[in-house]
Amino acid sequence: MREFDTIAAAATAMASSGIGIIRISGSESFSVIERVFRPHNRNKKMKEQPPYTVHYGTIVDGDEVLDEVLVVLMKAPHSYTAEDTVEIDCHGGRFVMQRILELVLKSGARPAEPGEFTKRAFLNGRIDLSQAEAVMDVIQSRNQMALRSSVSQLQGSVRQEIERLRSAVLYETAYLEAALDDPEHISLEGYSQELLKKVEKLCEELDRLLESSENGRLLKEGIRTVILGKPNAGKSSLLNVLLGEERAIVTEIEGTTRDVLEEQLQLGGLSLVLLDTAGIRSTEDLVEQIGVERARKQAEDADLILYVADSSRPLDESDEEILELLKGRNALVLLNKSDLTPVLTPEMMEERTEHKVLLISAKEEQGIRELEQEIRSMFFQGDLDFNDEVLITNVRHKKALQDAKNSLQMVMESIRGGMPEDFYTIDLTDAYQALGRILGEEMGEDLVNEIFGKFCMGK
Repeated sequence: MREFDTIAAAATAMASSGIGIIRISGSESFSVIERVFRPHNRNKKMKEQPPYTVHYGTIVDGDEVLDEVLVVLMKAPHSYTAEDTVEIDCHGGRFVMQRILELVLKSGARPAEPGEFTKRAFLNGRIDLSQAEAVMDVIQSRNQMALRSSVSQLQGSVRQEIERLRSAVLYETAYLEAALDDPEHISLEGYSQELLKKVEKLCEELDRLLESSENGRLLKEGIRTVILGKPNAGKSSLLNVLLGEERAIVTEIEGTTRDVLEEQLQLGGLSLVLLDTAGIRSTEDLVEQIGVERARKQAEDADLILYVADSSRPLDESDEEILELLKGRNALVLLNKSDLTPVLTPEMMEERTEHKVLLISAKEEQGIRELEQEIRSMFFQGDLDFNDEVLITNVRHKKALQDAKNSLQMVMESIRGGMPEDFYTIDLTDAYQALGRILGEEMGEDLVNEIFGKFCMGK
């Protein structure tokens, strides 16, 4: 436990709502609440009350009653911050919450910095850094699966995996150092090859975690889905149907969409970042040329491409260009305007591409359910696979895992190169420390402040 001053902040938004919460944390929390809270039973002293109890009364500034409230008491170390903590449950509203917070600050607390409550939980050892970062991930979750992954990390799934890997590295480091210090009693004969096998296995496990980072990114940020096609193929109509609202302008005039339109879509527990783009074609219009070039660039960076082709028109050179863009990418081919007399059939398109071909009509909203099911199927079972294993969703964690793997690869190179055993311990220690950075060990104060500075106020 560290000794900190007492802080306070609004833990809920200062807006019209049924309830608002002012949180106080630190060794003077009970003294502060004594100064501003008048319990219904006037004989009550907050310092003398048992922890995890709720008390009814009023917040008073001198003789003025500010609000009727409930006060929750939590004593160290069994609180969110592992410090004495008080929460004031008042009526929601900007003015009343601001008045109560100002009174609390005037009575001995100071304003909390962004993320300072969670930072104290970390510095007091109640949670590790990966769990602290998961708190913000829970708050910022965009879909059901991202929330489930964040809650899993909050409960320690990443910590448990990292601690297991660190334990294995530490054991080999300790054994080597003991053998080097006492060669008469601990033999290293044949140990190098035994260590090589163990390090190879550790690298495989690190690879598994690193490979999960792409799926983790898709969960956290959403599947970047670009809608491509010629002008008037029905791209904007498809966007509107998927969103359930008239978000994009739809006309019979070719080239209506000039820039990239980005929207968020929730689909079966997943998030899609939908990007409607300018129609791919050769044009003399300078503005439209810029839009077409942006469409090509978005396709290069996409996680998934929805190619919308007009089934009532034959393929032309613009379609051929799009089919080239799809090669080697996650994509679905959508034959739109299936309500019209077809010129293109699914069989004809399947001969031209390795991607799944679906018949849809954005105008009549036909085939949309099948499209949604196909996207969900790709995510769960195909290249965008996801399961209940630990997912790495944090760029900082990915970097630390890669550093640990690099150090272990150096160990393997030393073994294969016939280097002395004391060389192994240097890189094993580096791997151990790199993994520790995920949990918050070996961390500089500036980096810790940067991480918690991204948190919202009151958390």
